[in-house]
Amino acid sequence: MFHVVLVEPEIPQNAGNIARTCAATGCTLHLIKPLGFEISDKYLKRAGLDYWHLVHVVVHEDWQAFLDDCPQGARMHFFTTKARRAYCEAAYRAEDYLVFGKETKGLPEELLVAHPKDCVRIPMREEARSLNLSNSVAIAVYEGLRQNAFAGLEQKGELHRLQWDD
Repeated sequence: MFHVVLVEPEIPQNAGNIARTCAATGCTLHLIKPLGFEISDKYLKRAGLDYWHLVHVVVHEDWQAFLDDCPQGARMHFFTTKARRAYCEAAYRAEDYLVFGKETKGLPEELLVAHPKDCVRIPMREEARSLNLSNSVAIAVYEGLRQNAFAGLEQKGELHRLQWDD
């Protein structure tokens, strides 16, 4: 469905949780080096539990290597606290790239300056510095899925078949 891009992620638990979200939604996970952990890190694997076989992970040496691997004309959405437009105001299409920065600094300023119309933010209280990276990814992925009628996802369990009386 979508491509989740983590630029220089630092915390293995976040990357593991994001991998689990990607596994559950069919998103490809792109990790751009340098990474603050090893892919085999026990915390990374623990957070992803038994979902690792369901997620397609691509590791890129740097931003330029990532761009070289992207199809020409790929649509990217850059998530930052510095954007004016809210994430829900963007239109998401299958195969879009949802780009997130490292936990401590976010995306590099030069990237944001180069793509101002593609930057979006998740609204929050002014006093809050930021949301957890894995929560931000989940919010973005599910907004994109909602806009695309949850294409490719099946409802689990019996609850969706029940009819509720008012």
